[in-house]
Amino acid sequence: MNSTCTLCPRNCGVNRLNGETGFCGQTNELKAARAALHMWEEPCISGTEGSGTVFFSGCTLRCVYCQNFSIAAGKNGKIISTERLSEIFLELQNQGANNINLVTPTHFVPQIASALTSAKKQGLKLPIVYNTGSYEHVETLRRMEGLVDIYLPDLKYFSSELSLRYSHAKDYFEVASKAIAEMVRQVGTPIFDNRDMMTRGVIVRHLVLPGHTKDSKKIMEYLYQTYGNQIYISIMNQFTPLSTLKDYPELNRKLTKKEYDSVVDFCLSLGVENGFIQEGRTAVESFIPDFNCTGI
Repeated sequence: MNSTCTLCPRNCGVNRLNGETGFCGQTNELKAARAALHMWEEPCISGTEGSGTVFFSGCTLRCVYCQNFSIAAGKNGKIISTERLSEIFLELQNQGANNINLVTPTHFVPQIASALTSAKKQGLKLPIVYNTGSYEHVETLRRMEGLVDIYLPDLKYFSSELSLRYSHAKDYFEVASKAIAEMVRQVGTPIFDNRDMMTRGVIVRHLVLPGHTKDSKKIMEYLYQTYGNQIYISIMNQFTPLSTLKDYPELNRKLTKKEYDSVVDFCLSLGVENGFIQEGRTAVESFIPDFNCTGI
């Protein structure tokens, strides 16, 4: 890591090596809040055994509706060495994980790359999943080329007004669309094993927000026109109104079934064949684990 941090598009330029923090809230010291088998990803990621998920502290977006706000703000977590992170990867493999799932890894990419390289030399053979909000520099993603097998990015907004209001990033779509293009370039079309578990590929996630189905449909149209069935699209209905949304009254309600279904139907009308949808009432609490440093 350089003395002036430009790992993400915030380009804060702070000296994290010297203990300074920028938007992500993290110094150069690697910090994580949970490492455990996680059952609530897409079926081809979690399977029945679970995804070996490592939740890193801090975030380059900090969306106002974030379910993981306790770690996104960087308050929860434990400082660990890159050597310990390598051990965690191997421990998750020994627990029977289907893959290693790196959640919000962007601001720790140099340390994670080092830990993965070491773990692979020690016998790590699982696919590596890079799980991100997509506010990424292409240059940073290229540091993970050859280490990552599956990219699991969000594409949150088409509208710059929405991305500025909810994620403090007016340039989100411009940045994220370039980042996703780089991800697809790196790993190509989806590959699955004989258990229907993804071993390589890209799944783009989109969380439908209350009152913003028009923006969601623009996202679906962009993804299909750009990639066709070269990627998978995951349409999520698990939006959860939080107490922190009092200043965002338009979001302070649950997503309706009608809203969600309209986005799914639009996606199908485009011709999308490779996708995931959530049916019925989502058990929201299942998606929010305890960030109590389990496995760290």
